[in-house]
Amino acid sequence: MPRLRRTVAGLTAMVSAVPMTLGVVPVAVAATAPSDRADVVRPVEHGWPAYPHNPDGTYGGESAAAYGVYGAPLPPTNGSSVAPETAGLDTTDATDEQSTGVVLIDSVLDFGTGEAAGTGMVMDGENGIVVTNHHLVEGATSIEVTIATTGQTYTATLLGADATHDIAVLELTDAPALDEVTLDTDALEVRDQITAVGDAGGDGGTLTAATGTITDTRAPVTVTDDDGTQTTIRGLIEVDADIIAGDSGGALLDADGDVIGMNVAASSGTTDITGYAIPVARVLRVASAVLAGDGSATIDLGYDAFLGIALSTRDTDPATATKVLEGGAADAGLPAGDTITALDGHAIESAGALRRWLARYNAGDTISLSWTDDAGESDGADATLGRAPIA
Repeated sequence: MPRLRRTVAGLTAMVSAVPMTLGVVPVAVAATAPSDRADVVRPVEHGWPAYPHNPDGTYGGESAAAYGVYGAPLPPTNGSSVAPETAGLDTTDATDEQSTGVVLIDSVLDFGTGEAAGTGMVMDGENGIVVTNHHLVEGATSIEVTIATTGQTYTATLLGADATHDIAVLELTDAPALDEVTLDTDALEVRDQITAVGDAGGDGGTLTAATGTITDTRAPVTVTDDDGTQTTIRGLIEVDADIIAGDSGGALLDADGDVIGMNVAASSGTTDITGYAIPVARVLRVASAVLAGDGSATIDLGYDAFLGIALSTRDTDPATATKVLEGGAADAGLPAGDTITALDGHAIESAGALRRWLARYNAGDTISLSWTDDAGESDGADATLGRAPIA
């Protein structure tokens, strides 16, 4: 794997401020297929919405609901992106220079049940390496990346992600050498001038630029989940710029136009917006580990294997395919309602056992399945495991 090129100095850590509890929302734009839920989804894990796939390669749960900007309810969903109004915000169209190396990202979630739109940055133009927020591609089953300055669109695959630090690393397919963002990991100071660049509103048009200043160099932000539990994300750059939905993964620029951070979140419930960005040094550390193939407790490489069936959520229930999706088991001829009894010759006695065995395989592996129908008739075939939605 190509290694990310580092051409800048290391970031100097600054003194942390006292943690604050804010209404903070991820700054991606999401939309879902028709659903009886169109309310605001409060943060579930690290402030991002949960999607109905399971990391073990099975599927289950309700479709993800759309979430709003600043806690505002959404209109009924119709499959199109939800773009908040940018009127009244302190933003302008980004210049060509500010847009260089910045990309627009569109994710299809869970085989078409939803969409997400946001921004990313080209970190290695020669090898088509793009970084963005993990929450923008969480649940994605396909990703397209459009170069802001050329309008060219490419398919992207996930190389790895760190959900804890909300960073994902993508690779573009068949892309030519691309212009990169210019990075600066020098120490930051409060009151430094900044500009946040991204696809504000997620409308896929011209990038926007929001100016402001740094108000904290090591801000901790506490996000309250639906169940009342709280998660604190530490060490973020806090700015008084109008970062909104769609700006996720975009560039936080210093006065020289160099990238010092990646947009990630904004305060909600107020017109006096406070934005937050991940320091670029942290983005570089995660990207370098992914490109080196170094997984860790927080960094997952590539895609999980996906059999493409829904199982009972109770581990002790039989491994009955309550639903069969595209690829995997469907290609093998497994019909919904049949029960898997063996995988590569190993007896499968429950849904939990099937999940545990699938966790040992990788996307692209071929396995042998055996199953029985309601009448007790047996059948079997080989199945090639697909790519699970991004966990």
